[in-house]
Amino acid sequence: MSKAAERPQTSPERLMTIPDAAECVRVSTKTIRRWISGGELPAAKLGFQWRIRPQDLTRFVRDRLEG
Repeated sequence: MSKAAERPQTSPERLMTIPDAAECVRVSTKTIRRWISGGELPAAKLGFQWRIRPQDLTRFVRDRLEG
């Protein structure tokens, strides 16, 4: 059996766009971009678009709420 056949098949992690994240936390896309550029919100640039992991957005909001 090949190595590829031994690994379980997993789908890629679902990532959020800037508008998705903005809608989720009810802020503007400009605010999300500012948090990303300031290094406060982790994100990855894929091509010309930013992508945010849902757990990173959740952690970011939780950290701000707990202050």
